[in-house]
Amino acid sequence: MNREERAALIAQYAEGYEVIVAALDGITDAEWNACEAPGEWNPREIIHHMGDSEMITATAFRVIIVTDGAQILGYDPDAFARGLRYDRPIEDSLEAFRFARSSTLPLLESMTDEEWSHTGVLPSGRVIGAETLLTWYGPHARAHADQIRRARAAATNV
Repeated sequence: MNREERAALIAQYAEGYEVIVAALDGITDAEWNACEAPGEWNPREIIHHMGDSEMITATAFRVIIVTDGAQILGYDPDAFARGLRYDRPIEDSLEAFRFARSSTLPLLESMTDEEWSHTGVLPSGRVIGAETLLTWYGPHARAHADQIRRARAAATNV
């Protein structure tokens, strides 16, 4: 990945919180629990997922930057959704998402080419690079903002 490609993904990462908040603008009580299709997450679950996944990823970036080849935490998003009470209020998870992004962004913006070449090892043994994390999490918020909009639309089409 070249510097321009990284910069574009970092820009997507930077706007992630605002993209999610915009997708939630004016959300109704009924829309919080609407799903676009059976088995899909509703906006409430998506917000909890964003808080959880972003905290884990913020930590993974830090570990990879500091220790090339270090073990990093993996997680099962569906297990988190089932086990971490995703029916609870969303405010703290939304704030965790915002803070994980805002505290990680300056690190991403200042990483050297050498640091971008660092890797981490997931519990499965899979080796992933800092750039791989960025390709997953640069567009992560946009993808879930689109999912929120589709779920909200499904609620109004019922």
